[in-house]
Amino acid sequence: MDTVVAAPRALLGRTITGPAYVRIRAGRIAEVVAGEPPAGAEVLTHGLLTPGLVDIQINGAVGVDFAEVDSASMRVVAEALPQTGVTRFLPTLITAPVPVAIRQARAVLAASAALPEGVGARPLGVHFEGPFLSPKRPGVHDPALMVEPGSAQIDELLADDTLRRALRMVTLAPEQPGGLEAVRRLAEAGVLVAVGHSDATGEQTRAAADAGARMVTHLFNAQRPLGHREPGVPGVALVDDRFTLGLIADLAHVGPDVCRLVFNAAGDRVALVTDAVAAAGMPPGRYQLGGADVLLTEDGVPRSPEGTIAGSALTLDRAVRNIVSVGVNEADALASATIVPAEAIGESGLGRLAPGAVADLVWWDDDLNPLKVWVDGHVVFDAAEGGPVAHAVGYATAGQ
Repeated sequence: MDTVVAAPRALLGRTITGPAYVRIRAGRIAEVVAGEPPAGAEVLTHGLLTPGLVDIQINGAVGVDFAEVDSASMRVVAEALPQTGVTRFLPTLITAPVPVAIRQARAVLAASAALPEGVGARPLGVHFEGPFLSPKRPGVHDPALMVEPGSAQIDELLADDTLRRALRMVTLAPEQPGGLEAVRRLAEAGVLVAVGHSDATGEQTRAAADAGARMVTHLFNAQRPLGHREPGVPGVALVDDRFTLGLIADLAHVGPDVCRLVFNAAGDRVALVTDAVAAAGMPPGRYQLGGADVLLTEDGVPRSPEGTIAGSALTLDRAVRNIVSVGVNEADALASATIVPAEAIGESGLGRLAPGAVADLVWWDDDLNPLKVWVDGHVVFDAAEGGPVAHAVGYATAGQ
C-alpha cells in the first residue's frame, strides 16, 4: 500500500520548493510531485521535508565507540541517530595496527548485520581513518601506530571479500612512501580515498587526485595549512573540483568565517560530517576513542587528556543549523548533509527525494529541528511520540 507524505516546502535536488508530496511504495520513492497533495495524504502542516541526512565520518555516539562495538551497542547508536535527522551513517575506525583495524571492522560489520529491519538509521559499511597517516599531522591519533601504505598492507585490506565489499572509504596521507600507489589500488577497488592527516604539499595533493583520491577528510584539520604561496591540502582542495570536502561544522574545528569561506568557494562540494565520538549525545565525562581516553567538558568539545581536540560531540542536524547561522542558505546547507555525502560514496539512491531513491525522509520544523524521520519508508523517530519509535535514548546538545 502506498504512503503519501506532503509538505508546504521540500528539498528537491538542491532547491527548496513547495508545496510538494512524495509517494512511498515498498520502501522506495515512487513519485515526487510539486503541487497540492491527493486525498488521503499525510499532510505536514508546516516546516520542511528533505531526504535523510548521511554522515560519512562518525566514530561513535551516545557512549558507544565503534572500535569496541557489539550488536547491542550498535542498535543504541542506530536508534539514537534519527533524532538528529541521520538515516544512514558510515562507522569510522581510527588508527590501529592493520590486523587490529580489520578485526574491528569485522565486528562493526557483524553488529551492523544484526540490526533488525525497521530499527533506526542504517550503517553503510566502514571507513578506515588510518593507519596510513602522517606522524607530522596526527591530531589525536597515536603516531606510533601509523604505518606506510605498502603493497602488503593494501593486500591485507583487500584480501577479505566481505571487508573489501564493505570498505567504503580510506583516509590516508598520499605523500607517505607508497601513498600514491595505495591511492590507485584502493580507487581501482571501488574505495573512496580521502586525503587526511596529511602533510602533503599542494602539488602532492593534486597528484593524489590524479591517482584517484576524491575527498579531503575534515578540511583544515590535521593537514598542511593553507598558505598564500604554498596552498597545502586545503588550498588545492578548494579549487580542484575533483575533491569533496569533509567539514566538521561545530564552529570549533573550523571557525564561522572560514566555514562561510569554504561554502563561498566550493559550496556544491562540501560534505558536512560530525566526526562524532562516543561523547556525542552524552553529559560531560570521560569516554573512549579507539581505546584512548577522551574528556568532554562543559564547552562541548571532546579533547585528549593533553588538550588536543579528539573528534567532536557534534550532531549532523546541529551542523546544518550552524552552517545556516553563518549565512549559508538552507538548501545548500541541507544538500551538504544529504546528496553531497551520498554521491561521494557512490550511493545514488540516498540523499535525494527522487523516484527510485530510498524512502529516507526528514520532516523539520521552521528552526531546522527534526520532527519525524522515515527510514526505508518506515517511521523510526517521531518527536510527537516522545522520541524513537522503538527505543528512547536521550541525545544531548553537542557542539556549538
